[in-house]
Amino acid sequence: MDKLIYTAMSSISESGSPRQQLNNEIANLSTPGFKSSFSAAMKTVKVSGPGFDSRYIPTSTAYDRISLAPGPRMYTGVPLDIAMNGNTVLGVTASNGELAFTRRGDLRVGSNGVVENGSGQGVRGENGPITAPPGYSVEVTGDGSMYAVSSGKLQPAARTLIGKLLLRDASETPLERREDGLFTPAPKPGSTEKQSGADIKDGKQTPSISVGALEGSNVSTFGAMTRLLDYSRSYEANIKFIKEAKTLDESGASMMKA
Repeated sequence: MDKLIYTAMSSISESGSPRQQLNNEIANLSTPGFKSSFSAAMKTVKVSGPGFDSRYIPTSTAYDRISLAPGPRMYTGVPLDIAMNGNTVLGVTASNGELAFTRRGDLRVGSNGVVENGSGQGVRGENGPITAPPGYSVEVTGDGSMYAVSSGKLQPAARTLIGKLLLRDASETPLERREDGLFTPAPKPGSTEKQSGADIKDGKQTPSISVGALEGSNVSTFGAMTRLLDYSRSYEANIKFIKEAKTLDESGASMMKA
């Protein structure tokens, strides 16, 4: 009976991380540019040691890599809303000052004049942060060039280049998620050294963006809810196994007393 209880408890424990990641994905279904990154499967592992050679326990096998599969496009017509094409990612400054990447493209000009995204992370340009002069509106083009445009009330409107977005093609660079939700290059094969703050080497595709649109989360609502129900029923089944094992153990103890 102990083996059955131990196996059921191990199954509940091993499914904890996938459930937490799934909850995170469901919570970010409406976050612009959110990407799923975690997939897990259960496999049976043989337990070595004294006793019968028939003990196996379930173990979770995880694969944590950012999926850059496109999400649905939402056309807003807002000049600073951008959607990244292909495997393009945008460089931003993380809260610790390091370079990180994102697919979130709801840009705006902050109170200090620095261009940032909807999460308040400063957008990186090829030559550092991009700052808009006071009293000017900002426009962006398909190659990531940003221009400050005068109002044109006293003189004809003029466009001045203020920077170019730090766009990278990540088609040949595996990405992983940081603790703050941003992307960073994954460790090289055979190495466990983190590459937090490292730049991405451009792939064969030319980075580009679509202006006036936002990319939605690539998490499938129906798929996420189906997996959530599957985890819930698996948990209920394991709890039932534990209760049944307790009942059988009590029955066996009663028979021994008789």
